[in-house]
Amino acid sequence: MTGLDTLAVIPARYGSTRLPGKPLLKLLGKELVLWVWEGARKSASVDRLIVATDCEAIVSLVERAGGEAMMTPSELATGGDRVAFVAERVPSRFVLNVQDDDPMVSPGMIDPMVEALKKDSEINLAVLVKQIEDPAETARNSVVKVVFDAKGRALYFSRSPIPFSHDEGVVRFKHIGPYAWRREALFDFASRPQTPLETAEKLEMLRVLETGGVIRCIKTNIDTVEIDTPEDVELFKKHVRDRKDIAL
Repeated sequence: MTGLDTLAVIPARYGSTRLPGKPLLKLLGKELVLWVWEGARKSASVDRLIVATDCEAIVSLVERAGGEAMMTPSELATGGDRVAFVAERVPSRFVLNVQDDDPMVSPGMIDPMVEALKKDSEINLAVLVKQIEDPAETARNSVVKVVFDAKGRALYFSRSPIPFSHDEGVVRFKHIGPYAWRREALFDFASRPQTPLETAEKLEMLRVLETGGVIRCIKTNIDTVEIDTPEDVELFKKHVRDRKDIAL
């Protein structure tokens, strides 16, 4: 196969259960999808960046900003399926799924995952995990919790607090940021129907685990605010002014 080394795709579906039209939601005067696009394009690991959407208004917005967008079928079930649709048309070794709800995405989040795929041929999917420091995040179902083994292989993802513990000092981790796929693993994921746990938790990583796949969790100290609820919008506004690498 000839093609790029790393393709990055931002799946930006217009419909959203909690925040309809979320990609076009303005945060501090700029649309959410543009926050994400501008953060991802700074990564030296990304050879081509495409916004995948089912909305003409999002295509127009991205193209006016100088970016590239591709229309995808509205019936695609998940962001991962939308990313696979683009990857089928743009060959590459690795494919990044850059979440359209993460306005604070940065090269520091993207580059370590791509490097992990390059160094270890057994890794098919890499994700970032960060230790939860704010106890309030443990209870919020918009924060995806994760448990993994001693080798960093994911055991489960949940919107509920995991692991359960009677010890208040238990260390918990959350999943943040993009996914980094080996291209063949992404297509295997997209070829399978949604699984019971994936449907229950509304977490597509569980489709990978339920079908026997391995996900490598890479620890990071970088934190972010993912926009899933109106409360997250306020959290973003609170935190963004402390980020010296974001130009307001």
